[in-house]
Amino acid sequence: MNTGGARPGSLIDQVCRLARMAGEEIMRIHAGDDFGTVRKADGSPVTLADAAAERVILAGLATLTPGTPVIAEEAHSAGHVPDVSGGRFWLVDPLDGTREFVARTGEFTVNIALIVDGRPVLGVVHAPALDATYAGSPETGAELAEGGGRPRPISARTVPGQGLTIVRSRRHGDRTEIERLLKGRTIAAERQVGSSLKLCLVAAGEADVYPRYGATMEWDTAAGHAVLAAAGGRITTAGGEPLIYGKPGFENPAFIAWGRP
Repeated sequence: MNTGGARPGSLIDQVCRLARMAGEEIMRIHAGDDFGTVRKADGSPVTLADAAAERVILAGLATLTPGTPVIAEEAHSAGHVPDVSGGRFWLVDPLDGTREFVARTGEFTVNIALIVDGRPVLGVVHAPALDATYAGSPETGAELAEGGGRPRPISARTVPGQGLTIVRSRRHGDRTEIERLLKGRTIAAERQVGSSLKLCLVAAGEADVYPRYGATMEWDTAAGHAVLAAAGGRITTAGGEPLIYGKPGFENPAFIAWGRP
């Protein structure tokens, strides 16, 4: 695989540090009373924390991988869409789960992913309120660092004998489609979680499947997808095809994240 630059595994420590720096900006604003929340054209909220975290990440990536395009959520919303036809680019969601941030649930993340030829080859998902950082690449495998401690390996699991644990969004979902997908399967438990933490729970072997039938953007999923793939899991479209990146408009179809077969 041609990465067109540094190997993904050699960048992962720097990207983790960058995500934590962005997380510090988010928590600084989270500690205050005024998030500066406004509504974008699509009705979704954006806060001062989204903008502050994105500034940190864009500056850091410009230094880390000069010349590599970055598709970042807030810059994209403002009309800044660099050419990614070279096949190697970053996808950034500076604050995934803005609604969770505003609601102070703690279930919001910083997402940074490197895409090469349509596949996420490096991903970092940092949850600043939980002090947890998930990271993954094909070279390093998947890891989780918590509470300032050293990273430990994580792995997706095969479905245990008692049945599937489903993870789904707190605020989105299509119950009918989920029931159709899992018809005939034994369901042991169901968890509702915000942001890309859902993908990370599957990667860490704490859940088995995350079906998503509502709208998402590529920056919502790429980092968690990279972590899940490094942990031995996978994401497919509802039709069973691999979920790829760099699509026109950067919009995802319905998808299903799975642990190990």
